[in-house]
Amino acid sequence: MTLSDIEQVYAIECSCFTQPWSQESLIGEIVRNDIAHYVVADLDGRIIGYAGIWVMFDEAHMTNIAVIPEFRRQGVARNIILCMMRYASDKGASRMTLEVREFNFKAQNLYTSLDFKKVGIRRKYYSDTGENAFILWNDDINATLTSHQNGYGHADN
Repeated sequence: MTLSDIEQVYAIECSCFTQPWSQESLIGEIVRNDIAHYVVADLDGRIIGYAGIWVMFDEAHMTNIAVIPEFRRQGVARNIILCMMRYASDKGASRMTLEVREFNFKAQNLYTSLDFKKVGIRRKYYSDTGENAFILWNDDINATLTSHQNGYGHADN
């Protein structure tokens, strides 16, 4: 993801989340956060999804992921996550974590299909609803990448 992508990414944020990250936060992640890496999924010049991770030592934390509604359930998020896993692995990470809303069952199913396991709860994590977040971990992203190698797509940086 580059600075020229911010406007489209922010529009996705606003369409997907009740409390979107600000444009300034997204810019800060790209410009000032040395452990952050963001990618976009592009279709004919239109950004249809994006995600970000922080890679620290042997682990990665997926900070956010979003796909515009009309492209959901078509493998876009799966390919973005696999792309992020590949990047994290290339940087030396062997495991990845993320938080997901307690009642976001579709996302939970996707994460489970990519070998994430629920290991904890962050109570009242989401300030807009007071909803809990499940803490998920994939303890072997390289095994996941191997088992999904035929479905691995590419996302533009």
